[in-house]
Amino acid sequence: MASGAVGFAHYLQYLVPSLGPWQMKGLAAFVCLLSAALVYRRIDRVGRWGTVFGALVFAAIGWVILEGVLHGRLEAVRVPADAWQLSSVSFWSGFGAATLYSVYDYLGYNNVCNYAGEVDRPAATIPRSIVLSVLLVAALYLAMNLSILSAMPWQDAAASQNVVSEFIARLRPGMAATIMTWLILITIFAGLFAAMCATSRIPYAAAADGHFFPAFARLHPSGHFPSFSVVFVGVASAVACLLELDALIAALVAIYVVIGALPIIGAVTALRRRRDIVRPFSMWGYPLPSLVAAAGWLAILVTSGIWYVAAGVSLLAVGIASYVWRARRAGEWPF
Repeated sequence: MASGAVGFAHYLQYLVPSLGPWQMKGLAAFVCLLSAALVYRRIDRVGRWGTVFGALVFAAIGWVILEGVLHGRLEAVRVPADAWQLSSVSFWSGFGAATLYSVYDYLGYNNVCNYAGEVDRPAATIPRSIVLSVLLVAALYLAMNLSILSAMPWQDAAASQNVVSEFIARLRPGMAATIMTWLILITIFAGLFAAMCATSRIPYAAAADGHFFPAFARLHPSGHFPSFSVVFVGVASAVACLLELDALIAALVAIYVVIGALPIIGAVTALRRRRDIVRPFSMWGYPLPSLVAAAGWLAILVTSGIWYVAAGVSLLAVGIASYVWRARRAGEWPF
């Protein structure tokens, strides 16, 4: 969430070039708190905000794709001469870096899992939402990139800090680039908003099950949403805005792989062995999807940088130690 807010501040520099480093950090922190304020309400009202944001996001994406269709030429899409030489070191390092950022862009696909108890027919809604999200983002992501590269040299796109705004400015002089910049800012905020809504449910669910600090299990008396958790996540993400954008993205992906993605693969296997709970889902071709996912996450982890991997492993070790200490006091598994 901090990465989204810091990205928001960076992109705003297109409209306000005079923003200094500390002004940008302050703005990013404010954006986190504003998002938390909008999330601090019943899930159905949050859903209405999500619908509005979603419509504006699709407007921005549709505009970019339309401009590519009208003004771009597919034969103009170029890549470096050695881009597809699979034996070169630059290919694999570039592929790893691109994959890390692509995974960052896709991470919202699983948000629905975090508030499964608040959606209708979760057994049908969750898998449908995940599959449609991944397919839709893939199609839009590819279409947007082709649109931009068909009308803008890749060297210029790679060097740009505000690539979509500059893309529109080349094709539509005047106010068009400013309008697109505001749409991009709304798009960034929409991603932050969705992530904050979903993430605030994780500590709540753990606390409600008795496995985390009891304060996080508090529900708003009338709205019945995790009030304390929303406030905590908003404030914590605002504090994290002190870090730089590249560090936030690399740390997010590396820590997510170590703490979230890889352990979840093991959790799926453990869940299949239990017979005392309802399991409305199935995995086609089990265990092949788990093995492929594990290999992909490990490949991403290797390219993220040793310090970020160390941070993820360290946090995992602290989490395990904390759980073991608590489990011993409570007489829970494995004691």
